[in-house]
Amino acid sequence: MITSRKLKNLEKQMAAATTYEEWRAAAVEHDELSGQRRWREMDHSSQYDYAQIRLRLDRLRSLRAKHDYQGMLFTLNEGIHGNMGGMGRSALYRQAKFGTKRLIEQYIEEVDDALRFLAELDSNEIDLQQKLDFFYRANVCFGRSALMLSGGGVLGFYHLGVVKALMERDLLPRVISGSSAGSLVAAVVGTHTEKELVRFFDPAHVHFEAEKEASAFSRMFFGANPSIDVSDLEKIVARQVPDLTFEEAYDKTGRQISISVAPAEPHQRSRLLNAITSPNVYVRSAVMASCAVPGVFPPVMLMAKNVHGEAQPYLPTRRWVDGSIADDLPAKRLSRLYSTNHHIVSMVNPIATPFLHKEGERGAMARALGTLGVGMGRELLNFYRGMVQKEGDNWPRFNMLMHSIHAMMDQEYTGDINIVPNFRWYNPAKILSHLSEKDLLALMEGGEHSTFPHIETIRLCTRISRTMEEILQRFESGDLRPEPGTVKRPRSSRRRPLPTRADREALREHQKQEEREQSAGRSKPATRKKSAARKAAPRKKSATSGKSKAAGKTGETASGKSEKSAREAA
Repeated sequence: MITSRKLKNLEKQMAAATTYEEWRAAAVEHDELSGQRRWREMDHSSQYDYAQIRLRLDRLRSLRAKHDYQGMLFTLNEGIHGNMGGMGRSALYRQAKFGTKRLIEQYIEEVDDALRFLAELDSNEIDLQQKLDFFYRANVCFGRSALMLSGGGVLGFYHLGVVKALMERDLLPRVISGSSAGSLVAAVVGTHTEKELVRFFDPAHVHFEAEKEASAFSRMFFGANPSIDVSDLEKIVARQVPDLTFEEAYDKTGRQISISVAPAEPHQRSRLLNAITSPNVYVRSAVMASCAVPGVFPPVMLMAKNVHGEAQPYLPTRRWVDGSIADDLPAKRLSRLYSTNHHIVSMVNPIATPFLHKEGERGAMARALGTLGVGMGRELLNFYRGMVQKEGDNWPRFNMLMHSIHAMMDQEYTGDINIVPNFRWYNPAKILSHLSEKDLLALMEGGEHSTFPHIETIRLCTRISRTMEEILQRFESGDLRPEPGTVKRPRSSRRRPLPTRADREALREHQKQEEREQSAGRSKPATRKKSAARKAAPRKKSATSGKSKAAGKTGETASGKSEKSAREAA
């Protein structure tokens, strides 16, 4: 009885905590009283292969003690991925309030230490090129984490609290996507350095901007002229986002931001704008398009910088609207472009939040029934959508509405780690309305507080990937490289650009030059048989070389087409 009362008091302390340190202290004490600390110390569990994890942990420790560095490298090469033995299973991180199995934590720490040790190891022990091949390959194999910010109107201030909590603990992923309101937060984070971002987390500054936004919305909906003035939204975005392209933003901050936009026409596909698919597109115009709520703001034409540094229309025949309609959380596209396989979601979309629950709130049966209900709803919607499409010419507006509803319902609104607000239903009238100072602070603090229970999980699940990215950055900056040009990037690296046509032609010329030098260096007193064979050889070789040239041209054309199709698909 006394224990249950103490546990309830600790839960109240966790709910009322204003800092992560306060929340952590209460969570650790809660695990101590509830017996979860004992569960953490025990290796045994049916939820993961604890025997395999223990075996690999002991092997790495033994190899390091024996100074068997080649053995360490071989062992790491065997299995460098985030779900080794099922240790990435989400249920393992929901059992206790803080942390997971101590065995998993020890294994992650040992792998992290081993990676750092091998990176600093002298080249006499392990060749530098061999180490570089391993780190690039392991980086691709292990994958990366991405933060996805959903749409939600003014509820997007919730994302600021999430970003603040992650940034203060150096856990903010470099890959960030945003749609609608989330696009503005992603753009702010992706176009400002860490020193510049400090002011954005100041409630006074954010409230000042919110007041300006409120005045704009008031003029739009309640003023003498109720027509929508796009210039007001442009001023809001211009104050928050500098005039940079996606490529320039990446060069400035090193963060890879992506913004989702949806087509205004039903027969077009949505796009994910970033430094890979659209490097010359202005971030401002992408945010404007992603925030263009249908029925509130008109569709937006994207703008890009041309070769002369001037702004010009990007795909001038296309118009774009709210990105959350078609692809609120672009997990598949991020995986294809940035090799991400671990996704952190900050969800405030009013369409999805009523049906989402915090992890651990529902049992397995409730989750299964919920998934079944969502699936049946999607199939029913597909049926009605098919009927409407047959009469699409007679009901164009209704057909457009059904297309938008289907696009919103046919999405996945969850990730590996889901940061969900405490509220489930939010007044729709407040989505695009004035925020009081109290509401503003509540949203920001709510986002920060909702992140506290996930901090330790994010730290553990992303530790190895963050370490490998740090090591590769040190190599690329020259810290771990003795001299420029002594080593080269391996083919396993996805950062390695595809060879251009000029590169292939230069390689052919170099090979021909080497052949000429070898033929000139041959001895003159050669037999007639050899000379005859030498004369016959070029004929066969020229035939094959002609085929290889034709194949090279075909390969170049196919490569160009594949690159173009990949860009359009993204």
